[in-house]
Amino acid sequence: LNVTEEKFVLDTLAGCTEYKSILDVVVNAFYVQDGRYCPISERNLYRVICYLATFQLEEIGLQHFSRIVKSLDTVKMQQFLRFFFNDLYLNTWIKDEWSHIYDSVYVKENLIDPLLRWQPKVQQLIEKLTDKLSNRSSTVKTSRVTQPKEFNLTVPKPRAIPPPSPAPVPVLPKRQPVPPSIYKPPKERKQLEEIKTKNIQKAKVTNTNQFRCATIKPEKREFLYRIISAVLVLWSQISCEQYLEVVWESVLTQYFEELTQDLIDNIPIKLNTAAILREGALYQRKLEEELKRVENLQQGAGDSSEFLEWQKQMRGKDVEDQLAEIECRRLQGKLSYEEAVLAHQNVTQENKKKADLLREEKAELMHLYAEKRLQEQKEMKELVEQVMEGHKNVKQVKEKIQEYKQQIVQQICEESGELLRQALEEQEEKNRKRYELIQQIRAIESTPSIRHKFVDLTETGGHGLFGEMSVVELRERLALLKEAQKAAEEEKRDQIIHEKQAKEQLILDKLDQISQFRAELGRAAAFKQEEKKKSQPGERSMKDERILNLQKKIVEKTMERKKQAGLL
Repeated sequence: LNVTEEKFVLDTLAGCTEYKSILDVVVNAFYVQDGRYCPISERNLYRVICYLATFQLEEIGLQHFSRIVKSLDTVKMQQFLRFFFNDLYLNTWIKDEWSHIYDSVYVKENLIDPLLRWQPKVQQLIEKLTDKLSNRSSTVKTSRVTQPKEFNLTVPKPRAIPPPSPAPVPVLPKRQPVPPSIYKPPKERKQLEEIKTKNIQKAKVTNTNQFRCATIKPEKREFLYRIISAVLVLWSQISCEQYLEVVWESVLTQYFEELTQDLIDNIPIKLNTAAILREGALYQRKLEEELKRVENLQQGAGDSSEFLEWQKQMRGKDVEDQLAEIECRRLQGKLSYEEAVLAHQNVTQENKKKADLLREEKAELMHLYAEKRLQEQKEMKELVEQVMEGHKNVKQVKEKIQEYKQQIVQQICEESGELLRQALEEQEEKNRKRYELIQQIRAIESTPSIRHKFVDLTETGGHGLFGEMSVVELRERLALLKEAQKAAEEEKRDQIIHEKQAKEQLILDKLDQISQFRAELGRAAAFKQEEKKKSQPGERSMKDERILNLQKKIVEKTMERKKQAGLL
C-alpha cells in the first residue's frame, strides 16, 4: 500500500476500536432483525461499514464510499444499509442507545444529524444495489440442446478359412491313486483330544463338588416350595397382625403337618457330629418323659390327651371365626374405598368450577396490571431524561478522579521497589550463611571413621543385668526348649487321637439309637395320619350373611363410581 492508503486503513482500525461500543449497538440489532441468517464471521465487515458511514463519510465522500460498498457482496450491503439508514430507527432506538454511552446533545449534533443529511443520497445507492440484484435474478442461462452424433463403429473383417484339423492328443498313462492314509488324521492327535476331553470333564466335576454345601437337592427344593406356597396363601388371606396372632397357633401347624408327613420319610438328611449328639439327646429326653408318664399312669394319674384334643378343636373353631371376621373387615375397607372415590369425584367437580371463576378474575387483574405497567414506564422514561440532563458534568469529575488515582499508583510503585530491594539483600545474606554451613558439614563428613567392630559370641554384654548370658549359651538353651516343646506336642497328639476314637464310638452308638427312634416315630406318624383322614369332618363355609351383604354393597358402589367417571 502507498502512504495514503496505509494511513486510511490505520485510521479506520483505530476508529473501529475506539467507537466499538456504539458500533456494536447497530450491528447487534442488525443480527437480531434483518441479519438473522448472516454468518457471525462477517461481524467486523458490518462494523467497518457502520464506522465509515457514521464518522468518515464527510471526509472520503459519497463516491469513494460507493466504490467500497460496490466492491463487496451486493445482497449483504443492500440489507445493512437499508437497515442502518432507516429514518425511524435513527430517530428512536439508535439515538436512545447511543445517548446511554455519550451525551445526548453530542449524539444528536455529531452523529444523528449528519446521517440524516446523507440519508437521501445513500438511499439512491441502495436503490442501485436493488436494481442490480433484480437484473441478476432476471437473467437466466439457456441450456444447449444435445445434438446426437453417429457412432464410429469398426468395420468387421472377413472371416478366414479354418485350418485343417490338428493331430490327435496323445493319451497319458494312468497314474497310481493317492493312498487313503493321507486324508486320515494322525493317531497322536486323536489321543491328545481324548486326554483333553477327560481333563475338561474332570475339571467340571471338581468345580461342581467345590460348592456342594451351598446347593439344594431336588427333594429339599420341592419341600421348601410347598412350605413357601402355604405361607403365601395364608398371608394373602389375613393381615399382618392377625397373621402373627393366628398362624403360629394352629393354621400353619396344620399345613406343615400335612406337607411334611408325606416327605419326612423320603428326604435324606446328612448329619454332622453336633446334629447327631443333639438329636440323640432329644430322643433320650423324650424316652425319659414317656417312662415318667407311664409311671404316673401306673400310680393312678389321669391322661390329658382328651383335653388336648378338645382344646385343638376349639382353637380350630376360633380360627374359623377370626377368618370370617377378617373377611368382613376387608370388605368393609373396600366399601369405604369406593365411597371415598365417589367423594373425591364430587370434590373434583367443585374445584373445577372454582378454577374457572379464579381464571376469569385473574384475566381482569392482568388487564389492570398491564395498564398500570404502561403508566409506570412513561413516568420512568421522563425520570431518565431528567437524570441524563444532570449527568453533563460527570466527565470532568471522572478525569480528576483518574489523575488522583494515577498519583497514588506512582507512590505505591516507588514504595514497593524499595521493599523489593531490601528483600533481595536479606535473601543474599541468608544464602551466603547457608553456603558456609554446607561447606562445614561436607568437611566433617569427609573425615574417615572406623566402622568395623570385632564381636566375641562367648562373652556377655556387660550391662549388669540379672540372667545376662552370651550368644552361645542363648543358642544352647533355645535348642533345649525346642526339644522339650517337641516332646510335649507328641504327647498331646497321642492324647487327641485316643479322645477322637472314643468320640467316634459314641457317635456310632448314637446313630444306631437315632435310627431306631426314627423308625418308630415314622410308623406312629403314619398310623396317626390314617386315623386323622378317617375322622376329618367336612369344611365349614366362611361366608355368612354379613359378608354377602357387604359384597352386594361393594358391587353397587362400584357401578355408581364407574357411571360418575363416565360422566366426568
